[in-house]
Amino acid sequence: MGKRDRAQEPKSWGPRNPQGPPPPPDAWPTPPQGPPPSDYQQGGTTPKPKKRRRIFLWLFLAVQILFLIWVITGATSGSGTPEGCRGLTGDDLELCEDASDVGTTIGVGLVIGLWAAVDIILGFTYLIYRLASRRA
Repeated sequence: MGKRDRAQEPKSWGPRNPQGPPPPPDAWPTPPQGPPPSDYQQGGTTPKPKKRRRIFLWLFLAVQILFLIWVITGATSGSGTPEGCRGLTGDDLELCEDASDVGTTIGVGLVIGLWAAVDIILGFTYLIYRLASRRA
């Protein structure tokens, strides 16, 4: 028979508790009261958490306001009779004003398309930034 075949008694490295019934619940020690100890506490003061800066939010809102102003000024610039239509009458005046309105509509549509593209780019940039700065 080798060493492995013999049953060994477990070894104890510290003092043994006296054998007997467990103590009643009234004899149990009371748990400590108050907040758990923190690694950040040194000298009784806790550091204040850093306030999150919302730079991206303010940048995004500024871009939205700029595009909104651009769309409003572009749409209002097409109102009234254009300079090139002055002096025309009848069908020529109507045709000139309609062409001006179509040009204003195309211009405002291009600005709105650019606005949407910039918002998509900003959204992906923010998503990539959040994923990169996420704590694992």
